[in-house]
Amino acid sequence: MNLLRIATRKSPLALWQSEHVADALRARHPGLEVVLVPLSTRGDEILDRSLAAIGGKGLFLKELEIAMQAGEADCAVHSLKDVPMALEAGFALPAILARADHADAFVSDVAPSLDALPHGARVGTSSLRRQAQLRARRPDLDIRDLRGNVNTRLARLDAGEYEAIVLACAGLQRLGLDARITARLDAPDWLPAPAQGAIAVECRDDAPDLHALLATLDHLPTRQCVEAERAMNRALHGSCHVPVAAYARLEGGRLSLDGLVGSARDGRAVRAGGEASPGEREALGTLVAQRLLEQGAGAFLPG
Repeated sequence: MNLLRIATRKSPLALWQSEHVADALRARHPGLEVVLVPLSTRGDEILDRSLAAIGGKGLFLKELEIAMQAGEADCAVHSLKDVPMALEAGFALPAILARADHADAFVSDVAPSLDALPHGARVGTSSLRRQAQLRARRPDLDIRDLRGNVNTRLARLDAGEYEAIVLACAGLQRLGLDARITARLDAPDWLPAPAQGAIAVECRDDAPDLHALLATLDHLPTRQCVEAERAMNRALHGSCHVPVAAYARLEGGRLSLDGLVGSARDGRAVRAGGEASPGEREALGTLVAQRLLEQGAGAFLPG
């Protein structure tokens, strides 16, 4: 293969992530020409409703997968937290890159921390997971929907529509906006979305040579952690319709996983955790999901 075409969304963050993957591939495969194929997705186009209301995070993938099926692109780059727990048939994730900062970012022009926000402050986020944790910690806050790319969200904060917003640290850092992070919201008190901070490369599963080429970017420790998190979410049938949070870490050759399921309406939540060897990461995710259900997580899950 002399030419590799990467399908990507058109947002600045998506383009950064795709160019990051392209640069890594060029470094590992001298002589390989890598080009981006920017596409618009339905998830990018519909910004006046939450993702849960318009069909979920999979809306960020569909057009990219169609391009791969049509032979217009060879692979696609995603934020792994936006990838559904079950891929469409015929696709695989041969590469999960080393994870960046997994935490959420509290961004505010009026307060140094979430706890320091004035009573009734307006906080912007459309993530049900973030809403649930915000309501658990600060039930007095006025939580309002906020969608759009990173710069759009920051502009609305700066225009005075909100006293604070919550974003992913990794997105701000990748765009050179580290200085906008007022405070990190981090584990164990605050849990991220499953696989937050990780970039994944998707391709068709019937192209072994392409699969092998992309797999040179795979970072096993990151894969072990995020696969545990995604296994927990899958066992709960989680999606953007459900406030599910998970964070796994490798310490001393053991894999630990913390999970949360909550309510975006009133902040009620249940937590559970577990530990296993990295080779048992799928079973660990299933175990923590079962523990969450035993503690009453089913009350927050649909159907």
